[in-house]
Amino acid sequence: MVGCLCIHGFTGGAYEVAPLANYLKKYTNWQIEVPTLPGHGEELQLEKVTFQEWLDHAESELIKLMEECDKIYLIGFSMGGMIASYLAAKHDVTKLVLLATSRKYICLKQMTMDIGRFIREGLLGQLEDDLVYQRYIQKKGSIPISSMIEFLKCMKFTKPYLKKVNCPVLIAQGIQDSMVPYKTAAYLDKEIPTETEVIFFNDSKHHICLGSDKDVLINTVNSFLWT
Repeated sequence: MVGCLCIHGFTGGAYEVAPLANYLKKYTNWQIEVPTLPGHGEELQLEKVTFQEWLDHAESELIKLMEECDKIYLIGFSMGGMIASYLAAKHDVTKLVLLATSRKYICLKQMTMDIGRFIREGLLGQLEDDLVYQRYIQKKGSIPISSMIEFLKCMKFTKPYLKKVNCPVLIAQGIQDSMVPYKTAAYLDKEIPTETEVIFFNDSKHHICLGSDKDVLINTVNSFLWT
């Protein structure tokens, strides 16, 4: 049996990978698991939660899946991509999918463009339709500084494990990502020693599973996992 573990990003939740996870649930007989990392979800409670708790929770979910399945796929979005890489380096994983993975983060140029878009849409009364803006407003004030420090610790801790990944890897990155510079895909490709496939999506921002390219992305991931 095939098991697939999908890991969301920092301050996010299962909704970040929901279109992809739901597609796999509908069109395969695989066991799909999308755990919520401690302190995350629709209502953030990140105070006093450490990055080690995020790693431990993801690993415990993977171990449970490995007890039931003989083939394991890992999919990670943003910070979840770094956690998935860490797990793939430690365990016997068949394939790894990295979506907008935060090996490097904060693209100031694209963030400035996004802020400009928020201003224009605000003047036109269109902000309520902007998913990125709505998620930003929802999270505003809910992210303690200590959690940002834990995020940085997580990135530092998981980075060395990229060199220990030994399964085929798909790297998907949006060109218009305001959080993770699109050049990050090249860093991942260089640091991961095994076979990698890198695909860029011209119209995708950071939430690559929720944007206009999501159908193409889903087909790309599905094809990679089946071949």
